[in-house]
Amino acid sequence: MSESPLNILLVEDNPGDARLIRELLTDGNAKAFMISTADRLAHGLEQFADQSFDLVLLDLFLPDSTGLDTLRQFQATAPDVPVIVLTGLNDEGSAIQAVRDGAQDYLVKGQIDGQQIVRAIRYARERHRMMLQIRDLSLVDDLTGLHNRRGFAVLARELMKRAARTGTGLVLAFIDLDSMKRINDRFGHDVGDRALIRTAGVLRSVFRGSDVIARIGGDEFIAMTDGVDAAAVELLRHRLTSAVEDHNRESTGEPALGLSLGFAHHNPTTGTSKSIDDLIAEADEAMYVDKDSRRTKAAQR
Repeated sequence: MSESPLNILLVEDNPGDARLIRELLTDGNAKAFMISTADRLAHGLEQFADQSFDLVLLDLFLPDSTGLDTLRQFQATAPDVPVIVLTGLNDEGSAIQAVRDGAQDYLVKGQIDGQQIVRAIRYARERHRMMLQIRDLSLVDDLTGLHNRRGFAVLARELMKRAARTGTGLVLAFIDLDSMKRINDRFGHDVGDRALIRTAGVLRSVFRGSDVIARIGGDEFIAMTDGVDAAAVELLRHRLTSAVEDHNRESTGEPALGLSLGFAHHNPTTGTSKSIDDLIAEADEAMYVDKDSRRTKAAQR
């Protein structure tokens, strides 16, 4: 069975150069590539909103954007799509810097042939795929498949920026799996590992796919959700508590899970500046208050 054609976006404002590149790609490889074109950066970004692409061929010097800012805007819109920069003879310095800034390769217009451009596309996709795998491995917790502390820090910064731009609130939840030492001591570490994996499943069932969920170490988890107001705190508390109860009823033969919960809400429109560390500290403190309360109630039973 033949491979699906690669969907390529060519962003080039010179009609002659665009036509030549299209001809080089389709000469002998007519079914290997589907090529969409744009003559402005804005037009190219609009196309990303409507469809997905496997690779971008990008001229850095366009009527509405010049230099490395052209690359940066594309990377901000589609960070998981490899970019090959197209450059003129006098622009190689910018092209080399673009590669240092994340482009996979550069091609000098007027000095490329069909074999060279096809080879560059194949290599660029493979390098980018390997880069994403390495990035994912460094940001993911091996046991649960959630993000790790580093992954949370990277993605939470983006949520904070988005909240600042949109003026919408966000909530950070700090979750601690109770009695982890008792589970390990009584049932063994395999059962303890399963308890952590089960906790991750509970969190996935409650939070949205666009939220950031992480295991930040040991029995501690953290999650951030944006586009919410302060009322979301109690809603999340209720949904997490209910999800744990449902899970425990259905998980026969496994130790029951218990979660201590702490929350911090941030409204960027109040003018009060809060960092991610501030929110973590606030939610962590609230989690310990919840844990003490749960212990007191358990002792009174």
